[in-house]
Amino acid sequence: MRRRAAELEDAGVPFVEATVVRCAAPTSARPGDRALVLGDGTVEGFVGGSCADATVRLQALRALETGEPVLLRILPGEQDGPADEPGAVVVANPCLSGGALELFLEPHVPAPRVAVAGESPVARTLGELCAPLGFRARPGAHAEPGDFAAVVATLGHGDDQALRAGLEAGCEYVGLVASRVRGAAVLGALRAAGVTEEAVAGVRTPAGLDIGARTHAEIALAILAELVAVRRAAARPLIAAAETTAEPRREAVDPVCGMTVVVGADTPVADSEAFCCEGCRDAWLARAR
Repeated sequence: MRRRAAELEDAGVPFVEATVVRCAAPTSARPGDRALVLGDGTVEGFVGGSCADATVRLQALRALETGEPVLLRILPGEQDGPADEPGAVVVANPCLSGGALELFLEPHVPAPRVAVAGESPVARTLGELCAPLGFRARPGAHAEPGDFAAVVATLGHGDDQALRAGLEAGCEYVGLVASRVRGAAVLGALRAAGVTEEAVAGVRTPAGLDIGARTHAEIALAILAELVAVRRAAARPLIAAAETTAEPRREAVDPVCGMTVVVGADTPVADSEAFCCEGCRDAWLARAR
């Protein structure tokens, strides 16, 4: 499981690691059992039976959206209970035969990618400082779809092409390292080349927060401070392009047991209803006969 998690992280694929930390019999899971939940709802590993899987899948996908770890308590009963501490979720699971599970759900969201165009000292320093602040630098590269930011530090060598790449890729942040005078001239050239005013207005120049930076390292620090501010202002974590292409999650309530489930390719369905497990589906069909 650790090897698979490492493979997903290396590939930039977001996932949630679910670990069973406590059990109360009767349950099929044991403390230490683990599973990985991918962005499409796929569960790799074992953390309990089909009903537990349905709850873990739903709560893991919700945790992936917020980027916050969750302590999930699955208890027997008919109604979800209030969490008795921050960061905990209590879910009733009527399908469990009197047992209980407690799991830790840890989201692994790929670091936002920053395309750093140019080979200038500012570009090199920026690339070195990205990792400690939770960013993944792509040195000497134009932006691509899925990149969080495009920082253009080419210093007059193809500024407009690098900026266009950042705008066309839909980056949350597009910044140009330049003086105010040269920056205005580059933006004017973009307008003259047909780039819309709305797009040009999205370019930040001079790039970085105004901290009175003078040295190359200080300028790189100012840019990273601005990147952090933009990232923290986002409503949800920035997930890699592989995740953004997934279909929106659809939830439904099992009409037999009342559980909320994620509707996916392997979800038991019948009569336009979705079920947590085949047992509930078969019970529904038996009632309809």
